Amino acid sequence: MNAWQPWPPADGRDHSVTGRILHLGALETALLGNQRDVWVCLPSGYESGSARYPVLYMQDGQNLFDRAIGFSGQEWSVDETLAAEAGRADAIVVGIANTGVHRLEEYSPFRDNRMGGGKGEAYLDFVVDVVKPLVDAGFRTLVGRDDTFIGGSSMGALISLHAFLTRPHVFGGVAALSPALWFAQRAIFDVVAAAPFTNGRVYIDIGTREGPVQLLDVARLRNRMVHKGYRKGENLLVVVEGGGRHNEAAWARRFPRALRFLLRVREPVEWDRGGRPGSSRTRALRRLRRRE
Repeated sequence: MNAWQPWPPADGRDHSVTGRILHLGALETALLGNQRDVWVCLPSGYESGSARYPVLYMQDGQNLFDRAIGFSGQEWSVDETLAAEAGRADAIVVGIANTGVHRLEEYSPFRDNRMGGGKGEAYLDFVVDVVKPLVDAGFRTLVGRDDTFIGGSSMGALISLHAFLTRPHVFGGVAALSPALWFAQRAIFDVVAAAPFTNGRVYIDIGTREGPVQLLDVARLRNRMVHKGYRKGENLLVVVEGGGRHNEAAWARRFPRALRFLLRVREPVEWDRGGRPGSSRTRALRRLRRRE
């Protein structure tokens, strides 16, 4: 088995890494018949102490820490966020790489008649049965569901939301940034309806420049979660970013708030607030309110 190695490698590329990141290359995914890389970003002070930490498992791992391998040279700056939040929002963040052409089918828990997919259950089995045990064995983690979270963006947010809803014994919270709720004729809403309420934390966000349909889907999801018993600002937070687009830069801006919410860091809650009269954010929030 491959061993965890320091990241970045000395390969001459322009890496952008802060803090301590370890890398496991070519991890076998027998359930899916392929391999992928995994990164672990450790919180500040990890190596000088003995504390155990909550863990956030994230999709699209190559986009999280290092612009040298990120999509279009972008990254979420998760490592910089952990450094900035040291002592307040300390966690281990695990980045699980997508496999390129297989990304959509692995991040889709349903099969779409037009786009295919449907291998999401096997992918989540890999995360739960292979990746999590490796991380728990190799690092000082808090292994219980109340300290185990999952997150991602777009299709990565869809599969993360599905994981939270269908595997509540494993995941105690989800960060769904710009979730692709439209996939497979919005089949995720049937899962939301069938899933029992669990005492977990749900973070959802969207940018106003992602489109009116996407905004309405998030409003619908929010309302379904409230109906199930999630309480706004307590275990449910929905963020609408004025001018936010569907890209790594937007997710990097919103990730710190998602992390703080999952880790129960107290801060002022801005639930459907802000924005100038007539601004895109204000109009979007007004549409969301109509559906409460």
